[in-house]
Amino acid sequence: MKRVSAFHFAAALVCAGSIPANAADTVNTQGPAVRVEKLADGLDHPWAVEVLPDGGYIVTERPGRMRIIRDGKLSDPIGNVPKVSARGQGGLLDIALAPDFATSRKLYFTAAMANSQGSGTEAFSAMLSADEKKLEAVTPLFGMRRFTSTNIHYGSRIAIARDGTLFISVGDRGDRDRSQDWQDNAGAIIHINADGSIPADNPFKDGGKALPELWSKGHRNPQGITFDAKDGKLYTVEHGARGGDEINQPEAGKNYGWPIITYGRDYSGAEIGEGTAKEGLEQPLQYWDPSIAPGALAVYRGAMFPEWDGDFLVAALKFQLLSRMQRDKSGAFVAEERLFEGNYGRIRDVVVAPDGALLMVTDEDDGALLRVSRAQASND
Repeated sequence: MKRVSAFHFAAALVCAGSIPANAADTVNTQGPAVRVEKLADGLDHPWAVEVLPDGGYIVTERPGRMRIIRDGKLSDPIGNVPKVSARGQGGLLDIALAPDFATSRKLYFTAAMANSQGSGTEAFSAMLSADEKKLEAVTPLFGMRRFTSTNIHYGSRIAIARDGTLFISVGDRGDRDRSQDWQDNAGAIIHINADGSIPADNPFKDGGKALPELWSKGHRNPQGITFDAKDGKLYTVEHGARGGDEINQPEAGKNYGWPIITYGRDYSGAEIGEGTAKEGLEQPLQYWDPSIAPGALAVYRGAMFPEWDGDFLVAALKFQLLSRMQRDKSGAFVAEERLFEGNYGRIRDVVVAPDGALLMVTDEDDGALLRVSRAQASND
């Protein structure tokens, strides 16, 4: 697999650095000009957004709230959300709507939860009540088997496969060796059925050599996970240490190397592990050095930006940007365009809406929901 440490990139130019709610900027890119509209602000460290069937939005806030946004208005917090461990990087994290949400009103979410041993990543299913005021039938689906006192590296994103099963990313919880312990679900991609049971195609479904819920191991802190809608392939993006942020393609039973191999270094500058490659350990499809601190990941398949078809979109916290990773016909990464750098804050989530527009949330005290659409420019 091809490895690239850095790309030549072009930063998009923005007409204005900050926009009030319900206003918009026009941004020039390497291709079409885009319109960046602030749909809502006043969110407390929003982590994830999903589009409701009627075009509204449901968002999570890390302190433990879910809200709905319509016409620029922010709802009261939705009731019956479990009490989360909102410490450090923990709190209420990802949300995903079931494929049949329009009729079932079922959704999934992840959170950092606490017990007497500390905290860890958990996943739940629930139903959104008809009046949208509360969650109903909240059901735990997955929980880390070992909670610890650290409050970092929870993961934690959800990707729903074509068969309705769930893939959930879980971080190493700040204890790197846990990523190589196959009797531990830290530093892993988890695969479960929609009811929390173990799928028949899991590589260790019998629980002998490894935990039955494990799909892959050797991950550090994967905060992006998605399927390419065109071919159904699964991809993750994950934080490295100092350098070594990675895009991976997790496959059943494979080991992605952390912390034995990595392209990053410890924050002290010290080397980590045994180098950048070792037999039996998978190489990333892409890595960044210096790190961009990636958030969510989307593969663009939409009508609004046909010239972006198949490109990877990576939310980034450190440089406050959206990275558009361009691919050739073979699927190899060939270039990077860095959009919105430093203009809107720490971008945590990126989602391709049904109409092909992009939705982003900014992980700030006064976080915002942004919509990126094609500008109606005369030369476009």
